[in-house]
Parts: sequence; C-alpha cells; structure tokens
Amino acid sequence: MKFLVALFVAVLVEAVASDCSCTNMKWATCDGDPCQCTLQFNKTTKQPIDCTKLIPKCFLMKAEMFLVRNNKSGKLIGGKPVETAFVDNDGIYDPDCENDGKFKAVQCNGTDVCWCVNSAGVRRSDKGDKNIKCEPVETYWVRLELKHKDVAAPDDVNKWKTGIENALQERYKLDKKLLSDVQYDQAGRLLVVDVKKPIGSSDPDLSLMTYYMEKDVKVLPLFQNGQPFEVSVEGSKVSMENILVYYVDEVAPTFTMQKLTGGVIAVIVVVSLIVIGGLLVIFFVARRQKAQYSKAPPREMETLS
Repeated sequence: MKFLVALFVAVLVEAVASDCSCTNMKWATCDGDPCQCTLQFNKTTKQPIDCTKLIPKCFLMKAEMFLVRNNKSGKLIGGKPVETAFVDNDGIYDPDCENDGKFKAVQCNGTDVCWCVNSAGVRRSDKGDKNIKCEPVETYWVRLELKHKDVAAPDDVNKWKTGIENALQERYKLDKKLLSDVQYDQAGRLLVVDVKKPIGSSDPDLSLMTYYMEKDVKVLPLFQNGQPFEVSVEGSKVSMENILVYYVDEVAPTFTMQKLTGGVIAVIVVVSLIVIGGLLVIFFVARRQKAQYSKAPPREMETLS
C-alpha cells in the first residue's frame, strides 16, 4: 500500500513538473513549485516573467542577445538573420530595461555611444555620447506591411480585415478596436494594416505584438507550440512570407543630416560647393576691380586757355 502511495505521489509530482512551462516564450526556463519561469540575460542574471501575457520586447531582446553571444541563436531561432524589419533600425542590441520591461529612453549598448529610443526600443535620434538627453516617447501607431504566400486568396478587403482582427486578437491578445484600417493589393499579395491606440495612452504596448509577429513571419515563432501565424479568410488559412513594420511616435523623431543617404548628402555637398565657389568668384572680381580703381593715376586738371 505504501508503495502504491509513493508511486502515486511520484507520478503526480512528475505531472505537475511537466506542466511547468511558458506557452508564450520558448526561450524561458521553468521549474519549482509553484512554477516560476525566467529568461537568461547573462551568466548570472535571470529575469522572472509572467507567462500568462506576452513578454515585454525589452526583456526578449536582452535574452536574444545572450543567446547570440553564446552561439545558441542558430538552434533556437533558425538560420535566418537576426535583424528586424524596423525602418531605420540598427539591428539587435543589448537594451537597458526598466523593472516592468519597458525600454529606458536612453540606450548605449554597453558603449559610450548613446541614442534615444521610443517605447518600442527603436532609435529615434542621431547617436551621441552619454550626455545625450532623451525623454520617453510613446509609439501610438504601427503600420504592418504583410506579404502573404502565393496562394489563392479573395479580393474582398472586408474579409481580410475580419480575418486579421481575429488573428491578432487570438494570438497577440490585441483588442479588435485598435485595428483602424486594412488595405489589400491582390496582385502584389500585399496587406497594409494600421494599428492605432489613443494618443497619450501607454497601454497596450504595441511593440509586444510587432516583435512576436516579426519572429512568427521572418524567423520562427516564440510561442512554445511553434504554430505559425496564419490569417483565416473564407475558411482557408493564409500564411505570410514577409513583414515590414513602421512605427509612428507621438513626438516626431529628431534625425538630422546623419540620417540622409550618401547620394543625397553628396548632392547637397556639390550644390553647396558650387554656391560657395560662385560667391568667392564674385568676391575676388569685386576686390580686383577695387584694387585697379585705387591704383589708377589721377587725371591732370585741364588748363583753361
């Protein structure tokens, strides 16, 4: 009888342990009773996470950097490049996070070079030194450009909107009311999805959805079950093959000349040199004429006859 009781307890413990996992984050390590899941930031730091919600992007980026530095990214996130599709993004970096997982306004990536970021962790200023001044800026609007795989799909944009609303709510817990507009180009297989929240609101954090979605489409899902992101349209599930994300902040970014392309800068430089050259020519011509005038001998007064 004691043997049966011990066996039952052992089986129960094993069953409980097997349920200790993080459905929303496959990089997490989970153990203990009660179950506690953490993300590894470095060899000594583990960040506790709430697996009932999507994990903050800042925490995910720190965990991903740890994987990359330890040559584990190929096994866990596939063989595709780590860089995201954020417009004007500098690629993955090791961010400084607040205790709640939000990005600090100033990021330096462990160096003396620093820059300002928005609430999604995307650089929104030129790079400077550690004395750079940055204020927290919220991203209130994201535009998703999604290209679906080459399969038969309806041209009805309303059906696409319904399918996307359902997919974003079921997978990323996004309120359907935040989806403001959907456009569809059937020939180009391109979907343009605008997601907006009220200006001045910090909730929800739109970067949670975009970071998970970029991994879903471009690399491998971060969810434990590994199921792909799909949109159900007229009973068919359509997968995506590419995604590009644009972020719109409540305050415009402060990029200056450093953000211009080399071609544009070259044109500006050439035009500037031409203008400066023209001014110098005018200056020297005027100076020469003045010198010639001052050196001219004075005319003798004509004598009256």
